[in-house]
Amino acid sequence: MSDLLDYKCPNCGGALEFDTALQKMKCPFCDSTFEMSELEQKDDVLNQPAEQAPAFEGAPKQDEFNWNDAGQDWNGEDENMSVFVCNSCGGEIVGDTNTAATSCPYCGNPVVMSGRLSGMLKPDYVIPFQLDKKAAKAKLKEYVTSKKFAPSTFKSENKLEEIKGIYVPFWLFDSQINAAVNYEATKVRTWSDSKYNYTETSVYDIYRSGRIKIDSLPVDGSSKMPDDLMESIEPYDFSKAVNFQTAYLAGYLADKYDVDMQASVPRANERIKHSAEDTLRDTVVGYTSVTPKISNVQLINGVSKYALYPVWLLNTSYKGEKYTFAMNGQTGKFVGNLPLDKGKLAGVCSGVAAGAAVIVFAVGRLLGFI
Repeated sequence: MSDLLDYKCPNCGGALEFDTALQKMKCPFCDSTFEMSELEQKDDVLNQPAEQAPAFEGAPKQDEFNWNDAGQDWNGEDENMSVFVCNSCGGEIVGDTNTAATSCPYCGNPVVMSGRLSGMLKPDYVIPFQLDKKAAKAKLKEYVTSKKFAPSTFKSENKLEEIKGIYVPFWLFDSQINAAVNYEATKVRTWSDSKYNYTETSVYDIYRSGRIKIDSLPVDGSSKMPDDLMESIEPYDFSKAVNFQTAYLAGYLADKYDVDMQASVPRANERIKHSAEDTLRDTVVGYTSVTPKISNVQLINGVSKYALYPVWLLNTSYKGEKYTFAMNGQTGKFVGNLPLDKGKLAGVCSGVAAGAAVIVFAVGRLLGFI
């Protein structure tokens, strides 16, 4: 039985870590490096194909989403993997048996060991970290500096308390969809003569349909990670994903999914429906307004897979308040909320108001009212 996350350097016995720059395993003690393929035997990568859903027949009257789930059991490999639970927020983080007590990447409080991964699925894929901790710190500085309405003191007094590289669980959904939408569109024409102004509104009934392919649409499988936060650091380039090996997790944390595939389906369906409607909407051009009336989406051959995506979480404090930022560990896309300097905002608003008053005064003088 292979150990999880417990990779020892054959030269000095030190713990190997995944190096984002080299995309190899590296020993921080003797600087020895190893290709990922050299450690592949430590994992039993399963390649069981998912079943195909029934083919589409005819135009349905209602949306239809039928998914075949994918996923593989750990087959006993979880014996060397533990779950650490935060006493404050309940967050669950996966680590190996040698992981010391650490702090929660979500709220910063200490976490304690709880148990094993009984009943959990093994990821199919992982996107390795491409950016390291240094890059995440630099992005935070760049992000804060770019925000004009953040307090000036936030840039100097903001304290970085915690930075964690964490693999977040995602359910990925692949399918083809048949979509059809009816729109009501208008074209408005205006003109005038010496006596009247005229407006003519023409109303059109427009129909669009098509088959659209959806590849690796992600829905995060962690209830601690807000969907909007994870979606805001998209997209990820799934073409850079590799078959899961526990070696990629060395030196990082891995979130334990607590939202299973079936529970993620409603969010996936919602995103797919909106994506299909937006794609078809982009083909309706040349109208003053376009309003969808009826839409229908049917999913064809829908399958899911399970993957881990890299995220840097940064917890900071400012005047007694905590602020959390997230960075896509593959692309560097950075998001987070900042405090607002009301004085700066008020100054801009008063400047806009003053500018508007000057314009009104100038127009009034021009027309002879002032």
